[in-house]
Amino acid sequence: MGLHSSNHPKMSYLYALLAIADSGSFSEAALQLQLTQSAISYAIAALENELGVVLLSRGRHGATLTPVGEQIVERARRITYLLDDVVKQANLAKGLKGGYVRISSFRSAASHLLPDVIAEFCRRYPAIAVRLAEYDDCPAVENDLRQGRVDLAVTYDLAETYVETHCDLETWDLVQDDFVALFPPGFPSKRNTITWEDLITYPLVMAPEGDLCDSAVHYHCAKHGITLAPKYHVRSDATIINMVAKGLGATISPRLAAEPTPKDVRVFSLPVPLFRTIQVAILKDSLLTPAGFAFLNLLKDMCAKRHAPA
Repeated sequence: MGLHSSNHPKMSYLYALLAIADSGSFSEAALQLQLTQSAISYAIAALENELGVVLLSRGRHGATLTPVGEQIVERARRITYLLDDVVKQANLAKGLKGGYVRISSFRSAASHLLPDVIAEFCRRYPAIAVRLAEYDDCPAVENDLRQGRVDLAVTYDLAETYVETHCDLETWDLVQDDFVALFPPGFPSKRNTITWEDLITYPLVMAPEGDLCDSAVHYHCAKHGITLAPKYHVRSDATIINMVAKGLGATISPRLAAEPTPKDVRVFSLPVPLFRTIQVAILKDSLLTPAGFAFLNLLKDMCAKRHAPA
Protein backbone atom coordinates (compact mmCIF):
# COMPACT_ATOMS: atom_id res chain seq x y z
CA MET A 1 0.00 0.00 0.00
CA GLY A 2 1.29 3.49 -0.87
CA LEU A 3 1.79 6.31 1.57
CA HIS A 4 -1.53 7.87 0.55
CA SER A 5 -4.81 6.04 0.36
CA SER A 6 -7.83 7.53 -1.36
CA ASN A 7 -9.96 5.78 1.30
CA HIS A 8 -8.59 8.04 4.03
CA PRO A 9 -10.62 11.22 4.69
CA LYS A 10 -8.90 14.58 4.43
CA MET A 11 -7.77 16.11 7.70
CA SER A 12 -9.68 19.29 6.87
CA TYR A 13 -12.90 17.25 6.89
CA LEU A 14 -12.13 15.94 10.36
CA TYR A 15 -11.37 19.44 11.65
CA ALA A 16 -14.73 20.60 10.28
CA LEU A 17 -16.50 17.72 12.05
CA LEU A 18 -14.77 18.51 15.35
CA ALA A 19 -15.67 22.21 15.07
CA ILE A 20 -19.35 21.33 14.57
CA ALA A 21 -19.25 18.84 17.44
CA ASP A 22 -17.80 21.51 19.74
CA SER A 23 -20.01 24.41 18.64
CA GLY A 24 -23.25 22.60 17.77
CA SER A 25 -23.79 24.44 14.48
CA PHE A 26 -22.42 24.74 10.97
CA SER A 27 -22.35 28.56 11.15
CA GLU A 28 -20.34 28.66 14.39
CA ALA A 29 -17.93 26.07 13.01
CA ALA A 30 -17.44 28.22 9.91
CA LEU A 31 -16.60 31.25 12.08
CA GLN A 32 -14.22 29.21 14.21
CA LEU A 33 -12.33 27.87 11.18
CA GLN A 34 -12.61 31.13 9.19
CA LEU A 35 -14.38 29.35 6.33
CA THR A 36 -17.69 29.85 4.59
CA GLN A 37 -20.68 27.84 5.77
CA SER A 38 -20.92 26.22 2.35
CA ALA A 39 -17.32 25.00 2.69
CA ILE A 40 -18.17 23.40 6.03
CA SER A 41 -21.29 21.78 4.55
CA TYR A 42 -19.25 20.44 1.64
CA ALA A 43 -16.61 19.00 4.00
CA ILE A 44 -19.23 17.12 6.07
CA ALA A 45 -21.06 15.84 2.98
CA ALA A 46 -17.78 14.61 1.50
CA LEU A 47 -16.78 12.97 4.79
CA GLU A 48 -20.12 11.20 5.14
CA ASN A 49 -19.91 10.09 1.52
CA GLU A 50 -16.40 8.70 1.94
CA LEU A 51 -17.23 6.87 5.18
CA GLY A 52 -20.67 5.74 4.02
CA VAL A 53 -22.39 6.76 7.28
CA VAL A 54 -24.45 9.69 8.59
CA LEU A 55 -22.45 11.61 11.17
CA LEU A 56 -24.76 14.52 12.01
CA SER A 57 -28.46 15.06 12.48
CA ARG A 58 -29.51 18.50 11.22
CA GLY A 59 -32.41 20.34 12.78
CA ARG A 60 -33.80 23.75 13.61
CA HIS A 61 -31.71 23.90 16.77
CA GLY A 62 -28.39 23.04 15.18
CA ALA A 63 -26.46 19.88 14.45
CA THR A 64 -26.09 16.88 16.77
CA LEU A 65 -23.90 13.84 16.43
CA THR A 66 -25.42 10.50 15.53
CA PRO A 67 -24.20 7.49 17.59
CA VAL A 68 -21.65 6.59 14.92
CA GLY A 69 -20.76 10.29 14.65
CA GLU A 70 -19.84 10.32 18.35
CA GLN A 71 -17.53 7.35 17.80
CA ILE A 72 -15.89 9.01 14.79
CA VAL A 73 -15.42 12.29 16.69
CA GLU A 74 -13.72 10.49 19.59
CA ARG A 75 -11.22 8.94 17.19
CA ALA A 76 -10.83 12.15 15.19
CA ARG A 77 -9.77 13.97 18.35
CA ARG A 78 -7.00 11.44 18.93
CA ILE A 79 -5.90 11.70 15.29
CA THR A 80 -5.74 15.51 15.28
CA TYR A 81 -3.97 15.53 18.64
CA LEU A 82 -1.30 13.18 17.31
CA LEU A 83 -0.96 15.19 14.09
CA ASP A 84 -0.53 18.42 16.06
CA ASP A 85 2.11 16.67 18.16
CA VAL A 86 3.92 15.53 15.00
CA VAL A 87 3.99 19.14 13.73
CA LYS A 88 5.10 20.40 17.13
CA GLN A 89 8.00 17.97 17.32
CA ALA A 90 9.05 18.70 13.74
CA ASN A 91 9.03 22.45 14.41
CA LEU A 92 11.14 22.01 17.50
CA ALA A 93 13.64 20.01 15.49
CA LYS A 94 13.69 22.27 12.43
CA GLY A 95 13.77 25.80 13.60
CA LEU A 96 12.08 26.95 16.77
CA LYS A 97 15.34 26.79 18.68
CA GLY A 98 16.86 29.71 16.80
CA GLY A 99 16.68 31.98 13.77
CA TYR A 100 14.31 34.89 13.24
CA VAL A 101 10.90 35.91 11.92
CA ARG A 102 10.54 39.00 9.71
CA ILE A 103 7.38 41.14 9.83
CA SER A 104 6.27 44.36 8.14
CA SER A 105 3.33 46.41 9.37
CA PHE A 106 1.65 49.77 9.02
CA ARG A 107 2.47 52.05 11.91
CA SER A 108 -0.63 52.00 14.14
CA ALA A 109 -0.80 48.19 14.12
CA ALA A 110 2.94 48.03 14.82
CA SER A 111 2.47 50.40 17.78
CA HIS A 112 -0.71 49.02 19.33
CA LEU A 113 -1.45 45.51 18.01
CA LEU A 114 1.89 43.75 17.66
CA PRO A 115 3.82 44.49 20.89
CA ASP A 116 1.72 42.11 23.03
CA VAL A 117 2.06 39.38 20.40
CA ILE A 118 5.81 39.89 20.08
CA ALA A 119 6.21 39.79 23.86
CA GLU A 120 4.30 36.49 24.12
CA PHE A 121 6.18 35.05 21.14
CA CYS A 122 9.54 35.90 22.70
CA ARG A 123 8.39 34.37 25.99
CA ARG A 124 7.55 31.11 24.22
CA TYR A 125 10.51 31.08 21.84
CA PRO A 126 13.30 33.09 23.47
CA ALA A 127 15.92 31.94 20.97
CA ILE A 128 14.06 33.42 17.97
CA ALA A 129 14.68 37.05 17.04
CA VAL A 130 11.84 39.24 15.72
CA ARG A 131 12.57 41.80 13.00
CA LEU A 132 9.81 44.39 12.55
CA ALA A 133 9.66 46.98 9.78
CA GLU A 134 6.95 49.65 10.11
CA TYR A 135 5.59 51.99 7.45
CA ASP A 136 3.09 54.83 7.20
CA ASP A 137 0.77 52.93 4.87
CA CYS A 138 0.06 49.55 3.34
CA PRO A 139 1.62 49.68 -0.15
CA ALA A 140 5.13 49.74 1.36
CA VAL A 141 4.17 46.96 3.80
CA GLU A 142 2.92 44.70 1.03
CA ASN A 143 5.89 45.57 -1.19
CA ASP A 144 8.21 44.18 1.50
CA LEU A 145 6.26 40.92 1.37
CA ARG A 146 6.23 40.70 -2.42
CA GLN A 147 9.97 41.44 -2.58
CA GLY A 148 10.73 38.64 -0.13
CA ARG A 149 12.11 40.94 2.55
CA VAL A 150 9.64 39.70 5.19
CA ASP A 151 7.74 36.51 6.03
CA LEU A 152 4.48 38.14 7.19
CA ALA A 153 2.76 41.47 6.58
CA VAL A 154 0.15 43.18 8.74
CA THR A 155 -1.97 45.21 6.34
CA TYR A 156 -5.59 46.29 6.02
CA ASP A 157 -8.44 46.13 3.54
CA LEU A 158 -10.81 48.94 2.61
CA ALA A 159 -13.43 47.17 0.52
CA GLU A 160 -15.06 50.36 -0.81
CA THR A 161 -12.00 52.03 -2.25
CA TYR A 162 -9.00 49.71 -2.19
CA VAL A 163 -8.77 48.90 -5.89
CA GLU A 164 -5.63 46.77 -5.98
CA THR A 165 -6.45 43.09 -5.55
CA HIS A 166 -4.68 40.75 -3.18
CA CYS A 167 -4.83 37.83 -5.60
CA ASP A 168 -1.19 36.96 -4.91
CA LEU A 169 -1.64 37.07 -1.13
CA GLU A 170 -3.29 34.77 1.38
CA THR A 171 -4.89 36.83 4.14
CA TRP A 172 -6.59 36.29 7.49
CA ASP A 173 -8.80 38.91 9.13
CA LEU A 174 -7.57 39.99 12.56
CA VAL A 175 -9.49 43.06 13.74
CA GLN A 176 -12.31 45.32 12.56
CA ASP A 177 -11.08 48.88 13.21
CA ASP A 178 -13.79 51.55 13.04
CA PHE A 179 -13.23 55.15 11.97
CA VAL A 180 -14.01 57.83 14.55
CA ALA A 181 -14.35 61.61 14.53
CA LEU A 182 -12.18 63.49 17.02
CA PHE A 183 -13.07 67.00 18.14
CA PRO A 184 -11.14 69.47 20.31
CA PRO A 185 -11.98 70.02 23.99
CA GLY A 186 -14.32 72.95 23.15
CA PHE A 187 -16.84 70.73 21.37
CA PRO A 188 -20.23 70.71 23.24
CA SER A 189 -19.66 68.35 26.15
CA LYS A 190 -23.21 67.08 26.61
CA ARG A 191 -23.54 65.61 23.14
CA ASN A 192 -23.07 61.86 22.62
CA THR A 193 -23.49 61.80 18.84
CA ILE A 194 -22.53 63.94 15.88
CA THR A 195 -24.08 64.79 12.52
CA TRP A 196 -22.40 64.96 9.14
CA GLU A 197 -22.67 68.75 9.32
CA ASP A 198 -20.58 68.79 12.51
CA LEU A 199 -17.64 67.55 10.47
CA ILE A 200 -17.49 70.76 8.45
CA THR A 201 -17.92 73.23 11.34
CA TYR A 202 -14.29 72.82 12.42
CA PRO A 203 -11.07 73.08 10.39
CA LEU A 204 -9.99 69.56 9.46
CA VAL A 205 -6.57 68.04 10.07
CA MET A 206 -6.03 65.13 7.67
CA ALA A 207 -3.22 63.13 6.09
CA PRO A 208 -1.62 64.22 2.80
CA GLU A 209 -3.36 63.39 -0.47
CA GLY A 210 -2.94 59.76 -1.48
CA ASP A 211 -3.32 58.29 2.00
CA LEU A 212 -5.52 55.18 1.68
CA CYS A 213 -7.50 55.67 4.88
CA ASP A 214 -8.24 59.32 4.17
CA SER A 215 -9.26 58.40 0.62
CA ALA A 216 -11.80 56.00 2.12
CA VAL A 217 -13.04 58.76 4.47
CA HIS A 218 -13.51 61.25 1.62
CA TYR A 219 -15.36 58.65 -0.44
CA HIS A 220 -17.56 57.62 2.50
CA CYS A 221 -18.51 61.20 3.40
CA ALA A 222 -19.19 62.09 -0.24
CA LYS A 223 -21.73 59.25 -0.42
CA HIS A 224 -23.65 61.08 2.30
CA GLY A 225 -23.44 64.52 0.71
CA ILE A 226 -20.46 65.86 2.67
CA THR A 227 -17.38 67.24 0.92
CA LEU A 228 -14.38 67.46 3.22
CA ALA A 229 -11.92 70.32 2.74
CA PRO A 230 -8.95 69.83 5.10
CA LYS A 231 -7.12 72.93 6.28
CA TYR A 232 -4.04 71.06 7.49
CA HIS A 233 -2.28 68.07 5.89
CA VAL A 234 -0.08 66.14 8.31
CA ARG A 235 1.48 62.69 7.94
CA SER A 236 1.96 61.64 11.57
CA ASP A 237 -1.07 60.23 13.42
CA ALA A 238 0.35 61.45 16.74
CA THR A 239 0.83 64.99 15.42
CA ILE A 240 -2.73 65.08 14.04
CA ILE A 241 -4.18 64.01 17.39
CA ASN A 242 -2.09 66.57 19.28
CA MET A 243 -3.21 69.32 16.91
CA VAL A 244 -6.83 68.39 17.66
CA ALA A 245 -6.04 68.44 21.40
CA LYS A 246 -4.66 71.98 21.01
CA GLY A 247 -7.90 73.15 19.42
CA LEU A 248 -6.58 73.60 15.88
CA GLY A 249 -9.34 71.48 14.34
CA ALA A 250 -11.05 68.11 14.12
CA THR A 251 -10.11 64.90 12.32
CA ILE A 252 -11.44 61.52 11.21
CA SER A 253 -9.18 58.59 11.98
CA PRO A 254 -9.19 54.84 12.45
CA ARG A 255 -9.69 54.26 16.15
CA LEU A 256 -6.41 52.34 16.49
CA ALA A 257 -4.45 55.20 14.90
CA ALA A 258 -5.95 57.65 17.43
CA GLU A 259 -4.53 55.81 20.43
CA PRO A 260 -3.53 57.02 22.95
CA THR A 261 -6.18 59.75 22.78
CA PRO A 262 -5.66 62.79 25.07
CA LYS A 263 -8.32 62.80 27.79
CA ASP A 264 -9.97 66.08 26.72
CA VAL A 265 -10.34 65.14 23.05
CA ARG A 266 -13.94 64.18 22.22
CA VAL A 267 -14.30 60.89 20.31
CA PHE A 268 -17.46 60.02 18.36
CA SER A 269 -18.56 57.23 16.06
CA LEU A 270 -19.40 58.41 12.56
CA PRO A 271 -23.10 58.95 11.73
CA VAL A 272 -22.80 55.96 9.37
CA PRO A 273 -20.05 53.52 10.40
CA LEU A 274 -16.91 53.00 8.33
CA PHE A 275 -14.42 50.22 9.02
CA ARG A 276 -11.09 48.92 7.86
CA THR A 277 -10.25 45.24 8.30
CA ILE A 278 -6.77 44.67 9.68
CA GLN A 279 -5.28 41.51 8.21
CA VAL A 280 -2.16 39.38 8.29
CA ALA A 281 -0.89 38.29 4.90
CA ILE A 282 1.62 35.88 3.39
CA LEU A 283 2.46 35.19 -0.23
CA LYS A 284 0.28 32.46 -1.68
CA ASP A 285 2.04 29.10 -1.96
CA SER A 286 4.93 30.39 0.15
CA LEU A 287 6.70 28.04 2.54
CA LEU A 288 6.82 29.70 5.92
CA THR A 289 9.69 28.91 8.23
CA PRO A 290 8.71 27.21 11.50
CA ALA A 291 9.26 30.55 13.25
CA GLY A 292 7.02 32.36 10.76
CA PHE A 293 4.33 29.71 11.07
CA ALA A 294 4.43 29.90 14.87
CA PHE A 295 4.16 33.70 14.83
CA LEU A 296 1.26 33.61 12.34
CA ASN A 297 -0.73 31.22 14.52
CA LEU A 298 0.00 33.17 17.70
CA LEU A 299 -1.01 36.47 16.07
CA LYS A 300 -4.32 35.01 14.87
CA ASP A 301 -5.05 33.37 18.24
CA MET A 302 -4.25 36.44 20.35
CA CYS A 303 -6.27 38.79 18.14
CA ALA A 304 -9.25 36.41 18.22
CA LYS A 305 -9.15 36.24 22.04
CA ARG A 306 -8.56 39.98 22.49
CA HIS A 307 -11.55 40.94 20.36
CA ALA A 308 -13.91 38.07 21.20
CA PRO A 309 -17.35 39.13 22.49
CA ALA A 310 -17.44 39.41 26.28
